[in-house]
Amino acid sequence: MKRMTLKPQDIVVLLKLLKTGDKRPTYAQLAVDLYMSPSEVHASIHRARAARLIHGPELGNRVNAKALEEFIVHGIRYAFPPQKGGMTRGIPTASAAEPLNRKMTQEEPVPVWPFEQGSRRGYAFLPLYKRVPQAALKDPELYQLLALVDALRDGSARERALAKHELSVRLKN
Repeated sequence: MKRMTLKPQDIVVLLKLLKTGDKRPTYAQLAVDLYMSPSEVHASIHRARAARLIHGPELGNRVNAKALEEFIVHGIRYAFPPQKGGMTRGIPTASAAEPLNRKMTQEEPVPVWPFEQGSRRGYAFLPLYKRVPQAALKDPELYQLLALVDALRDGSARERALAKHELSVRLKN
């Protein structure tokens, strides 16, 4: 038997799948939307199913939102700890991005995903997957979910509490 281990990009794929409803896109369409290869998307879904983060065919192969929320809230900061770097140009994340930036005052420098076309300078906060900035710019809802995940990965207690509440509301819709 081969051991299945989740990879950070699996969370990105699951968050994208959350809002597709009953019209699940093809692997090829997900790959285009997430700047991944179709084989990477396929492998991510396979690992997520093995981790019980996706229901089986009897439940329509939907994302197990309750299990995903539990994993993100309680385990992501340990499974995929944040990697930070020096000052760079990029895209704001965590409390510096929507929706948390409206609820918290920002301390400088802010966390950013390194990206040449980014709008803000801050300290590098490496995303779960290298192509997250491009995918986030194409999909504002995915961007907000990924920023909330980053707040849970590395935020203060208050930031994590706000992110947990926001994530919970979004996963229930």
